[in-house]
Amino acid sequence: MEECQSLLTLLAPLAIDAAMLIYKIFRADEWSTLQADGVTDGAPIDVADGYVHFSTAEQAQETAAKHFAGEEGLVLLALQAEALGDDLKWEPSRGGQLFPHLYRALRIEDVLWDRPLPLVNGVHAFPDLS
Repeated sequence: MEECQSLLTLLAPLAIDAAMLIYKIFRADEWSTLQADGVTDGAPIDVADGYVHFSTAEQAQETAAKHFAGEEGLVLLALQAEALGDDLKWEPSRGGQLFPHLYRALRIEDVLWDRPLPLVNGVHAFPDLS
């Protein structure tokens, strides 16, 4: 019972409303591939890990800083978490935080919108994700 309580406490922040967006950062060529082919297994790290990595609004800037520092030509994709169904799993990662991982190919129709992530003074400038 105590384990169930711990799990519920951990998952409480994920009492997600149906409109929760999750985010994928792609390099320009990765985004171009998805646009051209309509489907992708993701970036090389996604292919290696066997799932497509995503971030929540709260995690996206740290993800950019950690994995894409100084890179130009990045694109931020937004997807509706619930629309991905059971193929989306929330799993512990960086610092024990739960991150969304997609266990199927990413399809162009999954993407709600895309925005450039320009570098401003060495830091990626994000649109308002609130």
